[in-house]
Amino acid sequence: MNRLTVLVGLVALGLLVALPWLAPFFYLFLATQILVLGLLAASYNLIFGYTGMLSFGHAAFYAVGAYATAMLLQSWQWPLLACLVVSFVVGMALALVIGFFCVRLDEVYFAMLTLAFGMMVYGIIHQWRSVTNGSDGISGFTVQSLGFGLDLNLANPAVYYHVVLVIVVLAGFALYRIGGSSFGLVLRAIRQNPERVSFCGLDVRRYRLAAFTVAGGFAGLAGGLMAPFLRIASPEMAHWTMSAEPVLMTILGGGGTFLGPFLGAALFVLLENWITSLTQAWMLFLGIILAVMVMFFRKGVLGTLLDWVQLRAQKR
Repeated sequence: MNRLTVLVGLVALGLLVALPWLAPFFYLFLATQILVLGLLAASYNLIFGYTGMLSFGHAAFYAVGAYATAMLLQSWQWPLLACLVVSFVVGMALALVIGFFCVRLDEVYFAMLTLAFGMMVYGIIHQWRSVTNGSDGISGFTVQSLGFGLDLNLANPAVYYHVVLVIVVLAGFALYRIGGSSFGLVLRAIRQNPERVSFCGLDVRRYRLAAFTVAGGFAGLAGGLMAPFLRIASPEMAHWTMSAEPVLMTILGGGGTFLGPFLGAALFVLLENWITSLTQAWMLFLGIILAVMVMFFRKGVLGTLLDWVQLRAQKR
């Protein structure tokens, strides 16, 4: 991570910490949504940006994480942190099972198989009414406590926002360390040339499955944070259209960069809310704007900006 990225990250973090005292509730709502979706996109970045696997079923792990937290809060009133641990583990477990079959394929076949598994999860959630409450989803739960004896009023949007911020920062740091480790370097090598990695004696499928599983865990964590925020876990969280959002966010912000998915999530959410306030045909205009940005920012907004800064520095 270069100095510019570190500086941007620190400035953004400082502003995020102070946001409840600087902005009204509406922007606090948007910021919480951006943080959670940014974590979802960052988890997807481990699959796509680092390993080069285009998945269209990432929302399945996000949804099971949300349902795990919702069920535990509704039935047993567990502390939020305990629910999030379960969401992470459930997301990893589902990703391990799905990934076991998917990583055997490459390119478009991998993408289509992840889409098929994602829609299978959606179908199960939608039809298994005795467990998931079907199309109505699971709602009516409250967060009683955070855990570890911390007495926080999580019903207060500002308090829950700060809890989300701390958890997302810690999860983001973990993803950053994973990406910069020897494991992350192998994943980048697999993205560039899996045949050469295989010739070096490394099991490409095993590394791809490990990346897929870890990414599923962090996606489940994102879902576990989103359910208490929205006060509902619904089947739409597992739909293929939800899987498209982290794809767009990662490409928009810059795949393969650490802060790119978070920037992409911010741009996506802010553009969506701004355009919906202007017109009912928001999907048309949002699609046009995103298409233009992708065409002119080939490496995403952050990736293109970093390349431009490096090019200017070399010219000097």
